[in-house]
Amino acid sequence: AVPPGAAFVAAASYRGPGNNDTRSNKALPILLWWSGSLFPHFPGDTERIDCPRGSCLVTRSRRVARHRRTKALIFYGTDFRAYEAPLPRLPHQTWALFHEESPMNNYVLSHSPGIRLFNYTATFRRESDYPLTLQWLPGTGYLLAPAVPLAEKDAWRRKGYGPVLYMQSHCDVPSDRDRYVRELMKYIQVDSYGKCLHNRELPSERLRDTSTATTEDSEFMTFIARYKFHLALENAICDDYMTEKLWRPMHLGAVPVYRGSPAVRDWMPNNLSIILIDDFDSPRELAKYLDFLDRNGEEYLKYLEYKNAGGIKNQFLLESLAKREWGVNDMTLPNYLNGFECFICDKENTRVKEEQEHRKSRGKIPAPRPHIAQFKHMGCPMPTPGFGSVEDLSGGDSWKEMWLQDYWQSLDQGEALTAMIHRNESHQGRFWDYMHEIFLKRTRQH
Repeated sequence: AVPPGAAFVAAASYRGPGNNDTRSNKALPILLWWSGSLFPHFPGDTERIDCPRGSCLVTRSRRVARHRRTKALIFYGTDFRAYEAPLPRLPHQTWALFHEESPMNNYVLSHSPGIRLFNYTATFRRESDYPLTLQWLPGTGYLLAPAVPLAEKDAWRRKGYGPVLYMQSHCDVPSDRDRYVRELMKYIQVDSYGKCLHNRELPSERLRDTSTATTEDSEFMTFIARYKFHLALENAICDDYMTEKLWRPMHLGAVPVYRGSPAVRDWMPNNLSIILIDDFDSPRELAKYLDFLDRNGEEYLKYLEYKNAGGIKNQFLLESLAKREWGVNDMTLPNYLNGFECFICDKENTRVKEEQEHRKSRGKIPAPRPHIAQFKHMGCPMPTPGFGSVEDLSGGDSWKEMWLQDYWQSLDQGEALTAMIHRNESHQGRFWDYMHEIFLKRTRQH
């Protein structure tokens, strides 16, 4: 164990809103960022944070992993591997999960045994303890930016550009989007500039630089804003998983043709702002509708009415933006990493107080019950083909071999780690024995 107070030198960084906690650093609960690369403080390894209900020490130094004052471990979902989890799991520690990225990065978290390993969650789903759903939407002002005038978009079309833009360099993903787009391309002109289904070159070397696209470079934005429609297909399907693929075209005034969160309508500025792929029976039907809007400017412009004064009608969206306590590119608000840290700090300080009261009362006051994450804090469905059904796919189809296998193997991994924790295992190396046990049990059942 580390001697009390050693290695804990506070440096100037985000401290939290402040409180009247007078305890010294040596008396505070410790939160350990197990995924040290996310530690939201610089330059030190350890910080005191002053949150609404009390203060904590946060660190990325794993030397304190087994310290009695280390009350919570914070994991980053993309880095979390069941076979590397810290064992044995100590009864006085909660596990917190921060995962704003795609479900495809770790399907362990999409199954009950995986997500229930955690006590507190910050995920893209609104049901999580600290929701990050609108992490790609800076605010309503972002949606209200003016669109390129229709006359300019029509002039662009007359130069031979298609009505629909596809810009994707991450191919072979669980949502299997390229399979759908390939079929759509049979019925309507789709200009595809990325590595996936590439059929057109960007006009300059600068625009072809991938960092240009990710930094919202103004020349790049001007170029893609001239398109009437953007194919906005997330890399994986899950409720409330919505990224810049959706919000950026809305910002630019290019109508998103969207597949991603099945609950996306809940978050839209009004009832007519995106076109949902799953509302159409086939890519051919969708192409017909896009062609109709391409030829009928008045109908097309209805999809951009949310940009007019008072055009954002969705109260749920407005209230969600108003009440979130973190900001996106907003220096007046904490970022969501600092925000989640304070959320965990407050929970742990409350738990410490409740445990003290329980001990003082000699059991008359019940001990605090552990809070456990639920399936709906992440819970993403099994991947399905982008077009057609699994039965239609050939035996050696790479998508089927990769993603369906990954999804179901992840369930086994969550079950294996859960079993290890219940049996108080302390040796990570036994993980694959547990996996083998589960595999044999499953084959016997079938």
